[in-house]
Amino acid sequence: MQKILIVEDEKAISGVLHSILSDELTDYEFVIAEDGLEGYKQIEKEDFALVISDIKMPKLSGTELLKQSMILKPESTFVMISGHADIDSAVSCLKEGAYDFISKPIDINRLITSVKNALAKESLKKENKNLQTENKTLKRKVNKKYQMIGDSPALKKIQDMIEKVAVSDARVLITGPNGAGKELVAHAIHNQSERARGPMIEVNCAAIPSELIESELFGHVKGSFTGAIKDKQGKFEQANGGTIFLDEIGDMSLIAQAKVLRALQESKVSPVGSDKEIKVDVRVIAATNKNMQKEIEEGKFREDLYHRLSVIEIYVPPLDDRKDDIKLLVDHFSGMIADEHGTAVKKFDDKAIDALKVLSWTGNIRELRNVVERLIILGGNSVSEEDVASFVRK
Repeated sequence: MQKILIVEDEKAISGVLHSILSDELTDYEFVIAEDGLEGYKQIEKEDFALVISDIKMPKLSGTELLKQSMILKPESTFVMISGHADIDSAVSCLKEGAYDFISKPIDINRLITSVKNALAKESLKKENKNLQTENKTLKRKVNKKYQMIGDSPALKKIQDMIEKVAVSDARVLITGPNGAGKELVAHAIHNQSERARGPMIEVNCAAIPSELIESELFGHVKGSFTGAIKDKQGKFEQANGGTIFLDEIGDMSLIAQAKVLRALQESKVSPVGSDKEIKVDVRVIAATNKNMQKEIEEGKFREDLYHRLSVIEIYVPPLDDRKDDIKLLVDHFSGMIADEHGTAVKKFDDKAIDALKVLSWTGNIRELRNVVERLIILGGNSVSEEDVASFVRK
């Protein structure tokens, strides 16, 4: 239960305040201090939702109590009680951070209103603080999710390229096998760019049927095709001011490729079924696990679009080419999985790490993450070489 502190040297007044306010505020516990010094000692010991303090008191005045409390606990909320002769002091208290002051003789309705408003403000401050904490926690989790882990020469080369590329608006094509971390590279570029405050919209081109990809990217108007029951905003428009990440772009149909090429050339998109052109300011990052030169030779991908997309090309190597990063990746995944499961971080001994390094990782980092989770669930208190041999089949 939250507490309210009443600091008043006249017992008759503190008794009346306690009696009236405890009837109105049944969810709060009340503590009474008989002078400013005792009040300060109470504030040192615990946090109060509200402090109601007289100004003129022995040992420590209400004004000094307020000043010292604001240094000790800047978030404190004070309502001051003053005699008519103490109006200047009361005004000074407002400048020092008090929420309000009530003149004597006390108007009970005025007091109740002031106290309730002060408590509402305090509640709102705590709610905002909690939201800020939650946002920071969420941001840390997001950053952790897209963190690039390792210190191998291959990864350092990629990180150097990201640092150089991020400050520009150049289009980037990220290549490499599935599960190698192409999505992490895309997020790192966005997060280090001037567009980091804008949206990062992801589109998995391989997961969207070819007949719907155009609508997904550029939107559509109601009635433009069967099932179009209302207008829909496309991904390009959603990404305005930010970045659009076209993952597995090598699987996009030739018709959709032509529309994407036009969007890149003109910085405009047209929803399906509409003649309207919408101006968009979007940075495009694309990724593929395919050999794009081969796709072009076979007529499966437009060469002009390839050149538009690959102003900068970043190759993400398979995990088998950067096995020195496995220990750091295992430690990283162990921490993430512990957070997700609400458990303590499980250690992997050196021989277990060596055993993982010997294996071939055709599924790359994505496969390693799944294996780490399996070993955490099925392995011993400290994951051993024997656990790897028992639960990882290659």
